[in-house]
Amino acid sequence: MSGSHPRSIFITGAAAGIGRAVAERFAREGWVVGLFDVDEAAVQALSQQLGQQFGAGRAVAGRLDVADAEGWAQSLAAFVQAAGGRLDVLFNNAGVAVTAPFDEAPLARHHRLIDINLKGVVNGCHAALPYLKRTPQSRAINMCSASALYGQPMLSTYSATKAAVRSLTEALDIEWQAHGIRVLDVLPLFVNTAMVRDEVSKMKTVKTLGVRLSAEDVAATVWQLARPLSARGLPVHSPVGLQTKLFYIAAKLTPDGLNRWITAKLGGH
Repeated sequence: MSGSHPRSIFITGAAAGIGRAVAERFAREGWVVGLFDVDEAAVQALSQQLGQQFGAGRAVAGRLDVADAEGWAQSLAAFVQAAGGRLDVLFNNAGVAVTAPFDEAPLARHHRLIDINLKGVVNGCHAALPYLKRTPQSRAINMCSASALYGQPMLSTYSATKAAVRSLTEALDIEWQAHGIRVLDVLPLFVNTAMVRDEVSKMKTVKTLGVRLSAEDVAATVWQLARPLSARGLPVHSPVGLQTKLFYIAAKLTPDGLNRWITAKLGGH
């Protein structure tokens, strides 16, 4: 593949929060950024903004519902063509939360969350693989969560999807090493985004631990994982921030019974 084209990243959930912060960071670093979201007006406005800041052709925007496999195929084909045939990084970021006792949330909301948070990642990885295989040192980076470490009350289905994303990441990182592709994930605790402010902030765990991370903190970690350096030494899982790293280490060293007790106490149970 020709090295004349800039590196490129395809971002889902790019309209706001972590996705937007990642787009701004990578555009600033000279990458071509793909901005895809169900909120097409927002990503088109962001594309225009990045073009004005960093030059025409820096961003490509479009509408994508990550639960739609055909939408993935069309969006990726259009983006890769615009990016000169490259797909250096797929960033599976789109996600939603249901913050409620399991039985109080309508079943349709649980299903929609699974469609976006898990099936969306499966769809993205499946559709992107041919393009990643053609791009040297390519990576798929999946948005995971500290809730994958132990299932969180009030976030039961969300935690389940993130635990599944974590397992998918581990499996594909092994499978795709034959293609020279790394598959990695990012695990923050609570991040100051609209999803946390509007939905997750009602949890007692948030009130206890606080919201200590910004979207830019997560974007910095994604940048470190995506940089065109040797991919061999990169960790499969990257907890973001000191607080999350401590929980990550504790989850590995602490017996399940104690993990359950800590999780229950933090959640007010």
